[in-house]
Amino acid sequence: MTIPSPTLQVSCVQLHWAKPIEHNLARTLHFIRAASAEGSRVVVFPEAHLTGYYFPDVLELRPDQVAQALNRTCEAAAEEGIWVIAGTLRRTAERFLNLAHVIAPNGDIVHEYAKIHMAGRDEKIYCRGGDKVSLFEIDGIPCTLVICRDGRHPELYRLPAMLGARILFHPSCSSDETEAVTWKRTSGRAQQPAGPNAGIFHCVANTIGQSPDGKQTSSGASFIRDPTGLPLAEAGWYQEEMITAVLDVERADRGYALDSLRSPPFLKDHWDKILGAVRERADRPPE
Repeated sequence: MTIPSPTLQVSCVQLHWAKPIEHNLARTLHFIRAASAEGSRVVVFPEAHLTGYYFPDVLELRPDQVAQALNRTCEAAAEEGIWVIAGTLRRTAERFLNLAHVIAPNGDIVHEYAKIHMAGRDEKIYCRGGDKVSLFEIDGIPCTLVICRDGRHPELYRLPAMLGARILFHPSCSSDETEAVTWKRTSGRAQQPAGPNAGIFHCVANTIGQSPDGKQTSSGASFIRDPTGLPLAEAGWYQEEMITAVLDVERADRGYALDSLRSPPFLKDHWDKILGAVRERADRPPE
């Protein structure tokens, strides 16, 4: 049994969402090295950062191109001895899955999660949702994952928090028409902190940049927040960059999530059944 570390240094990388896979891989390898050099144990990348999220390009990708890029990312994780959370769009017999891959410091993919709630217009056409909630460990610390719009559905991280998760990793690509992105920025609507309703850390890696046709942009503003919701690190709106913070794991007491297990009492048996199903499915491959 791994004894959890009292702290965990995490880096979140903010990347362009609509670049070719070769460019995306090169930037991924650069930031894996940068996070390692900074002393981080975990580096988190945005949603679908390897394939990109611009579907006119994604539809032209061959499966072997995606597999090769992911394999090279795994090799880089092993070379640097660091945890990497990477993202791809994977073609299946029934549309694409939007995946987050948890890569251990030996280069093995130890957990995968498929986005549940589709968001963008193209994503709703070309992708389908997964059928499990994320629960895994990093260095003995229970963690969970959501992807982009999944974060608007708090049960997806509160259930893992009830089961012990102390950190929420949140790859995102909040791309949209320019007017919508401006509204997200001014209203704070792109990603809202999970800490105030779950009592856990929240690490968001978002995207920046315009689509090739100039019709869409992305909201940036990646962040790392402590369990109270206060920011430990924040990124800008427009540039590729990496933010880093040290998480004092004991601060994630999961208090709000645990309170829900106790009150109201009539829900206890229902919680037990739901949490058993979450735990039972956690290690299944994405469906």
